[in-house]
Amino acid sequence: MLMTPGHSIRHCRFTAIDFESAGATRGKTDSPVQVGLASWSPAAGHTRPFVSFLHTDQPILWSAHKVHGITPADLTEAPPLLALWPEIKSRLAGAIVVAHGKGTEKRFLRAFPGHGFGPWIDTLLLARAAWPELPAHSLGTLCQTHNLTPAVQALVAGRCWHDALFDAVASLVLLAHLIATHALLDRPLDTLLHPDTSRWHRRQR
Repeated sequence: MLMTPGHSIRHCRFTAIDFESAGATRGKTDSPVQVGLASWSPAAGHTRPFVSFLHTDQPILWSAHKVHGITPADLTEAPPLLALWPEIKSRLAGAIVVAHGKGTEKRFLRAFPGHGFGPWIDTLLLARAAWPELPAHSLGTLCQTHNLTPAVQALVAGRCWHDALFDAVASLVLLAHLIATHALLDRPLDTLLHPDTSRWHRRQR
């Protein structure tokens, strides 16, 4: 069923996506080396985790490796992103797409022209609107501040921050926490699509 801004949050399905990348060198575009997806809904909870390394012809920069720890050996026999189109389509089609700082994810999904995925929820913007007083709104900082990291670890045992699946699940855990603490379950989806970050912006002046 196609979700519209007027639908109740309670009846929506949210699917988070996260990419880790090789890192961009001057004059070249960046390339994804790992993708993670997971779904959550108030009715079904956390479901359908998926993660895959991705083939790339670009070297993994040292600065990127230092963040996520992915090596060329991890990418041996990994599929290219385009080969995962059926998997990605089956998970994102009809879902509310979630990312923390959605720019990277939207950019890499341009590999599939006209895919039509969305609407999008950016948990970075939501967190700035919900907790403008916090000094930082990175995904890891927010999960630590709200004691959500153990819940993420329980859902994706053996993984850690800057693993694409871990970060995707973390964004969903954060979203569920924000919805619960602000009593948004019966509000329209539009509440999440267009967060009011004006208080956060005023604090940045």
